Amino acid sequence: MGINHNSAKPGAGGAGAEGREDSDLQMIPRWSIVLALMVFTAMQYVFHVVMPHHRHELLPMRLLMGYTYGTALASYVLLVGYVSRDVKRRNMSARLWMLLVIVMPGGIGAVVYFLLRQPILSHCPHCSSQVAASYHFCPQCQFQMSPVCGRCFRGVQITDVYCTQCGHDLAEDHAPARLRAYSD
Repeated sequence: MGINHNSAKPGAGGAGAEGREDSDLQMIPRWSIVLALMVFTAMQYVFHVVMPHHRHELLPMRLLMGYTYGTALASYVLLVGYVSRDVKRRNMSARLWMLLVIVMPGGIGAVVYFLLRQPILSHCPHCSSQVAASYHFCPQCQFQMSPVCGRCFRGVQITDVYCTQCGHDLAEDHAPARLRAYSD
């Protein structure tokens, strides 16, 4: 008998579960990786070929500066690439956020983006409407998305036997099997 691990996760199913399974590194697009490599290489070219280097004792400083500036700018390009994909995943205005992240100096736009970004929405397995991850019930069809206490209706963990807020015995609630870790 096989175990379906997706059925034990609150809110599992639909496109929302696939979005949560993606690792953060897979969110960086290929164009951003290629551009970051080009920026890093360009910084090495600037510090080792373009800038005058009459004194050989400054070679360690040129190496350090080339790698530091190259890494900093390449990291910023990777961050812009990440934001370009993440903003679409969260149904936010891509043009506005990309403009803010690129134009605001010193990475302030990226900090503002991470502070103000919307939560990732999942889809209700019953009616397919978009639902925030913090919702316990679908606002369209009242489908139970995550386990809740039958007395105080606060969220509980799938493995809890008693409600941590009011002490109610959760076995009395007759929650659906997909929202229980252990069956009676």
